[in-house]
Amino acid sequence: MNYLAHAYLSFNQPALLLGNMMSDFVKGKQQFQYPAEIQQGIRLHRAIDDFTDNHVATKDAKEIFKPYYRLYSAAFVDIVYDHFLATSAHEFPDFELQQFCEKTYHLLEINKDHFHPKFAIVFEHMKKQNWLFNYHTFNGVLFSFQGLTRRATYIDDYQPAFELFQKEYKTFKVCYDYFFPELKNFTLKWIEKNDIILKID
Repeated sequence: MNYLAHAYLSFNQPALLLGNMMSDFVKGKQQFQYPAEIQQGIRLHRAIDDFTDNHVATKDAKEIFKPYYRLYSAAFVDIVYDHFLATSAHEFPDFELQQFCEKTYHLLEINKDHFHPKFAIVFEHMKKQNWLFNYHTFNGVLFSFQGLTRRATYIDDYQPAFELFQKEYKTFKVCYDYFFPELKNFTLKWIEKNDIILKID
């Protein structure tokens, strides 16, 4: 999953959220440099990614991108999933997405002293350009595809991915609708299994 889903599946817990959001920048034993609650978020991120990568719906979605992008197919699917999460009336009813994004940026800043240096840079761009909110638009997806292509080593053309996203939109939506409720259920069970108490504001 991409940034929006990792934020959403942190359930407004500041330390869990930070670990979940910056996990990709924390390599190996570096996780033990952080407070226990942030370490839990790092592990949660990895559990979410493992569940996502091995889910049958994700495997089906990756097949659409695979002829063009091979190993990067999963990264494109992650962005597509965030788009459908952002547009979900079930998860974000009554235009609550913008409020959720603003709250997420605020909760992250609570623990900014623990930001990984690379995540600190990413966060500034994320907040300034409101990445989390913009996943709900086609232009936001296009922007994310451009960013992925720019960072990738072996691909340099995002246009086929965006065309596939538009052409196979309904198919991707079916994959997301099958996948995301199971991911959310998995995440809640992981949190319970790891004795994490979700505090309600």
